[in-house]
Amino acid sequence: MAPLIVINVVGLTPRLLAHMPNVAKAGAVAALRPVLPAVTCSMQATLLTGSMPRDHGIVGNGWYFRDLGEVLLWRQHNALIQGDQLWTAAPGLRTANVCWWYAMGAPTDLLVTPRPVYHADGRKSPDCYTRPPSLHDDLEATLGPFPLFTYWGPNAGIASSEWIIAAARRILARERPDLLLVYVPHLDYDLQRYGPAGPEAIAAARAVDAALAPLLAEDAEVVVLSEYGITPASRPVHINRALRTAGLLEVYTQAGMEYLDPWTSRAFAVADHQVAHVYVRDPADLDRTRAVIAELAGVDEVLDQAGKAKYGLDHERAGELVAVAEPDAWFTYYYWLSDDRAPDFARLVDIHRKPGYDPAELFMDPSDPFVKLRAAAALARKKLGFRYTMQVVPLDPAPVRGSHGRLPDLPDDGPVIIGPFDHDSYEATEVKGLLAGLARR
Repeated sequence: MAPLIVINVVGLTPRLLAHMPNVAKAGAVAALRPVLPAVTCSMQATLLTGSMPRDHGIVGNGWYFRDLGEVLLWRQHNALIQGDQLWTAAPGLRTANVCWWYAMGAPTDLLVTPRPVYHADGRKSPDCYTRPPSLHDDLEATLGPFPLFTYWGPNAGIASSEWIIAAARRILARERPDLLLVYVPHLDYDLQRYGPAGPEAIAAARAVDAALAPLLAEDAEVVVLSEYGITPASRPVHINRALRTAGLLEVYTQAGMEYLDPWTSRAFAVADHQVAHVYVRDPADLDRTRAVIAELAGVDEVLDQAGKAKYGLDHERAGELVAVAEPDAWFTYYYWLSDDRAPDFARLVDIHRKPGYDPAELFMDPSDPFVKLRAAAALARKKLGFRYTMQVVPLDPAPVRGSHGRLPDLPDDGPVIIGPFDHDSYEATEVKGLLAGLARR
């Protein structure tokens, strides 16, 4: 039986497919209708479980863990997904996961997922976690170390995608799994940085199409899909600053820097691209909080319990309110009112300490004439084994030109699924059944 390879090309839309001849030949093209929020973790959980966020519990790329009193993004434990997943939908199959999210602890036979090394002296090195552990040594010996997810420079991210694709081919050749899932993040970078319609987006699409050609040519059944489409966006919405100005959000101060205080705030938002979960401690503050958010330019909807239920987002992990941005807007996580009070991690690529997503990490600060020199000095310190900080991220989010998260207004701006399918469109909740059927052939 030929193995089934499921390739998740983040950001793939019908518009970009016109520049990707290798991917276009993978089969019939159908529209894929995403869930809200249309972000990586929520969509992948839906694709794997066939259920809505209200059932699988992945309400975003992160949320406020009320029992811990912490905002945590990009967790990796598979047990955070509630409900049965694709891995067990076709019993007896040998399964492999290359970089789909919530991989650690999943019942897959083979696994590769990003897992940096946090050294005791504070340094951080890119690396991956594998199962079995021997797979790590094999991949490093044949492909080199797991590469840093490159944020800056032309065609940022292609090195990571090329390594992931090569790892998938290595596993396919050596282990011959029956089901292989592969996550290819390349389009995420330049489409958020420059927008989805410019020459940079077309170049990125062509680059990932060329990189995928060898994997698409393997002797296997292939399905290509995406989680969301990235659309033009140029209006940042500072939702937490509005809540702070209204007296609802509180901060605490250390070393002259301000930090979000979720324990005492009456309301605060976890910003996630074009969706923000707003956590309101006291129900008496709901109406006021909703009014503050609804008045913000760039806010399309503010969902209460009934609104969340309408979109299948009424899970206990969701905020008491959920804000959805207008098509050309997106939410920042910023809560400080003066940049000289911003925490030091705001100027870094630091996806775990920021209480929300920060696409400004895709840029080097254009207002700093010495930013590249300082970055080079930091890299030199790293190579010499010293501790370093790469403080190059701007505090002005204006350069961002693409975002996602709200449901697409046009099919051409939404995700797709390509393979041996009969219909013109599918719900994201149908994909698990489609893939399980193909895997059992």
